Amino acid sequence: MAVQSWEKYLEKNKPAPAPPVGEPKKRKSVVREWGDAILFAVVAATLIRWATFEAYTIPTPSMEHSLLVGDYLFVSKLHYGPRTPQTPLQVPLTHQTIWGTSLKSYSDLIQLPSYRLPGFSEIKNNDVVVFNVPFEARHPADLRTNYIKRCIGIAGDVLEIKQGQVFINGKPAKNYPEMQSSYFLQVPQPDDALLEDFKRFGIVEYNTQDGVPFYGERPGLGRGFDVHMTQAAHDYFRKLPTVKGIVSLQTPVGQPEPGQPVFPNHPDYLPSEPGYPQTQPLANPPFPTWNKDNYGPIQIPKEGQTVQLTPQNSPLYQKIILRYEKNEGVSVDAATGQILQNGQPLKSYTFKQNYYFMMGDNRHNSLDSRFWGFVPEDHVVGKAVLIWLSVDPHASFANKIRWNRLFNLVD
Repeated sequence: MAVQSWEKYLEKNKPAPAPPVGEPKKRKSVVREWGDAILFAVVAATLIRWATFEAYTIPTPSMEHSLLVGDYLFVSKLHYGPRTPQTPLQVPLTHQTIWGTSLKSYSDLIQLPSYRLPGFSEIKNNDVVVFNVPFEARHPADLRTNYIKRCIGIAGDVLEIKQGQVFINGKPAKNYPEMQSSYFLQVPQPDDALLEDFKRFGIVEYNTQDGVPFYGERPGLGRGFDVHMTQAAHDYFRKLPTVKGIVSLQTPVGQPEPGQPVFPNHPDYLPSEPGYPQTQPLANPPFPTWNKDNYGPIQIPKEGQTVQLTPQNSPLYQKIILRYEKNEGVSVDAATGQILQNGQPLKSYTFKQNYYFMMGDNRHNSLDSRFWGFVPEDHVVGKAVLIWLSVDPHASFANKIRWNRLFNLVD
């Protein structure tokens, strides 16, 4: 029997070496930690902004006095349900341009169908709604300019306006105390007390540096002020000795709207901005006597509703059929006004989504559905719910904040 040396035995049976002790993890650099934190914050803010609430500001007086220029709002996406993005290639937390520049913040190479996730409310009459204005053509639908108006009529309603009073399905719509109309105050000689009363009642002209309404001569009416004011202000100024009379600036019954014709007498109304195709009002408008104060009756289209199409009613529906519902091969015969599909007259049409009629509470100073038509449901952003800040653009620094408006609910 072979004898194994002791040294060979030990070498053959020596224990396995212990695994090396792992080196401690390298700590992230300060730059990396900040980068991770910022990335997380951007992702979280983007999700919150898309699915729950988003902050907006009021830039124009079309909703005064219900909402004022300088009000900052929270708009709920939860009420009607958030929309899935149509334009996914976009710089986070931007809208149309990159902050502080005129550079586009998105690419429209990819455009996806729009879907709305479930919300806990339907759009109701008189809701204050933020939406992408549908007449804008230079941006994708979900990135068009945001407007805020009151939803006067919902899908299926019949709307009519008689001497400024809105009727829905034959019944007078609610008139809010803060609604404004336009008047001419006949004032031969204004004084400081009158200007102070303007401030007290919130009568402001945002196109002047100091906010004081325009003063001048109106043919046949004398000298005075063009003002937008509430009914309460009207009743107060009517009693002042310095005010010789108050003339309503409503457009009379039977008279076409001066300046911009109402919808659908200019069926493809677009604002005059660079790069936009310019369209003209119809030479033979279907409703020649409609104006902003005497309008309709008009039925608001509803999903699943079928209408018969004629050359006479096609201006009501041509933007829906040509643009909003993305139908193929559709055009309008310029000679007859008939809507065509693949060159053949389209006799009837079934709507693919609901539509809404939006109006501003400042009824004579609002560019709304009376001028450019219906708002498609897929353009609705959310419901205005809360004023979280309000800044008066004409006040001194010490009085900039309108403290009495902070955290007011939007009605």
